[in-house]
Amino acid sequence: MYLFTLVLGIVLLPEASTLRCYECKPGLDGTCSEATTQCPSPANQCAAVRVTSYSGGSAPANVNAKSCAVSEECVEHSINFGDSRTVVTSKCCNTDLCNTQPAPEPSTLNPNGKKCVTCDGENCNTILNCQGNEDYCISATVNAGGEKITMKGCVSRTLCLNTKSTLVPALLQAEISCCQGNNCNSASSTSAGLMLLVAPLISLVLS
Repeated sequence: MYLFTLVLGIVLLPEASTLRCYECKPGLDGTCSEATTQCPSPANQCAAVRVTSYSGGSAPANVNAKSCAVSEECVEHSINFGDSRTVVTSKCCNTDLCNTQPAPEPSTLNPNGKKCVTCDGENCNTILNCQGNEDYCISATVNAGGEKITMKGCVSRTLCLNTKSTLVPALLQAEISCCQGNNCNSASSTSAGLMLLVAPLISLVLS
C-alpha cells in the first residue's frame, strides 16, 4: 500500500513550471525581431544579452539578443586577443516575459595582474595584460578562407566552460584550449571541439 501511494504521488506531481521569455535573434541588417519562447528548464532565467566587439581604433560593434539563460551566463565575460576584444554582458530576471530591457554596456575594465601570450601576425610571443575577469589564457585555431590562423590571448573562465550558450547568437566553431596560469598558452594548441566567440576577428555567424 505504501509503495502504491508513493508511485501515485510521483505520477501526480505537477510538472515544474518554466519561464516564458522574449526571444530575439538579430538579423543581418542589425534589426531584432522579438518573439516568445518557453524555457526548457526550471533552472533557466529570462535574459537580454549584448555582445560588444572592439577592433583596433574603430568604434565598437554591438549585437543584442534575448532568450532563456542559465545562471552561469548571467555575468559579464570577455575574450581578448590584444588587437581585438569581445565583451558579453547580460541582464537576467526571474518572471515571465521580464527581459524587456536591453543588457547594459560593458563596464570599464582594468588590468587584473594576469598575463597571457598573444599573437602579432605569425609572431606569438607578445605578452598581453588580461582585464576584468579574464582569468584564463586561450589558444585558438580558426579557418579563414581555407587558411588556418592561430590566435592567443585572455579569456573569462565562463566562455571556456560554457560550450552551449543559449544567449550568444554569434558563435564560431574553432579548435581551442584554455589554461590557467600566467603565459600558460605559450605552447601550441591542438585541443578541438569547443565553441568560441570570435566576433571581432571573423564575420559574425548568426544562428
